[in-house]
Amino acid sequence: MTTGDDQHVTGGGTATRRPPRQTHADAIDAFIAAANTGDPARRARLLSLVLAPDVSFHGPLGRGAGRGAVEDFITEVVQSYSAGRCRMVRTTAVDAPHEWARFGWRFESADGTAVLTGTDMVHLTAAGDIDQIVVFAGPLPQEG
Repeated sequence: MTTGDDQHVTGGGTATRRPPRQTHADAIDAFIAAANTGDPARRARLLSLVLAPDVSFHGPLGRGAGRGAVEDFITEVVQSYSAGRCRMVRTTAVDAPHEWARFGWRFESADGTAVLTGTDMVHLTAAGDIDQIVVFAGPLPQEG
């Protein structure tokens, strides 16, 4: 019997179960939802559903390995932005050749003003877990 999007009841107990993901966009949108929640317990639960335990994270502010490192990054950068409450928004369709996907995003203030834009690339395992995240913040530099 299913009791929600991530719970499955078996023999009188409750076990965490991953919901089936049909597309790369589903995994990416779940990651963005985790980044946007202000509830640390909900964030950890969402990340446990979408990230591989040994996920690697690469971005302009550093590198990290494991769900905890990604959760710490979200808490420190996204949730603790000095100008106040902001959120991540996916701004493009997801381009997904095979197991890799890329998408555009915007980090915006509560009134919708863009604070920063960029492109992320993620790698998904055969099970649908994100195991690599590469963040490119800001526009591409012009050649020359």
